[in-house]
Amino acid sequence: MIFTNINIKNVNLNYESIGEGRTVLILPGWGTTIDVYRSMMNSISEYANVIAFDMPGYGKSGVPEEAWDADQWIDFIIEFIKSQNIKELDLIGHSNGGKLIIKMMSRPDLDFKVGKIILIGSAGIVHKKPLKIRLKVKKYKLGKRILSMKLVKKLFPNALEKFQKNAGSEDYRNAPPILKQSMVKLLNEDMREYLPNIKAPTLLLWGENDTATPIEDAELMEKMIPDAGLVRVAGCSHYVFLEQPAYINNIIKTFLAGGK
Repeated sequence: MIFTNINIKNVNLNYESIGEGRTVLILPGWGTTIDVYRSMMNSISEYANVIAFDMPGYGKSGVPEEAWDADQWIDFIIEFIKSQNIKELDLIGHSNGGKLIIKMMSRPDLDFKVGKIILIGSAGIVHKKPLKIRLKVKKYKLGKRILSMKLVKKLFPNALEKFQKNAGSEDYRNAPPILKQSMVKLLNEDMREYLPNIKAPTLLLWGENDTATPIEDAELMEKMIPDAGLVRVAGCSHYVFLEQPAYINNIIKTFLAGGK
């Protein structure tokens, strides 16, 4: 196993590489580290060289200097692949990692070939927010505007910070300030227009009880990606690969290595 750091676009990236043979790169979900994918990595390393990294801003990786949008994240990933002199690889993307793969596959000038793709609970489909959520967002914006007023800040200096800390999802609350801005940019970009551009054979792995990226998203992706197949896993959520590791690892092996 190789443990190392590399500077990509002024970000100190912590990554690990294990195994030999064809390269498989795991692109992490938002806010996750290498340890989340440990079981998957150990399994893949038996028949391939697998690479995973701490998402920038988490684990041992540094924080970007600005709030990246999807294209800037993709530029970062491409630069990392180039740094490893990889000319051909398979891609696995969980959640936001999958979202970035979807758009990256529309790039016409990639210097590497992607053989197969696995999307696990992939983000990428933006839904119209229910009325309850839209009202909550309006309430948040109003509260932020009021608490940002000079007089209010003078009278209640910590009120805005506490208000923001209690708002949003757990991922959003736990993110460094720059990554909060980046997260907003990513969440608002719908990737469905890029799905037909994915030419590589694609496996969709989904927990049927996924509330972060509902199974309906997977069904849409299966229809729109030319060569895609969907595996539904009953009783599992957004982290299906942690809830049923042996089952998921066997499916991944069958897809990537033909069951060898």
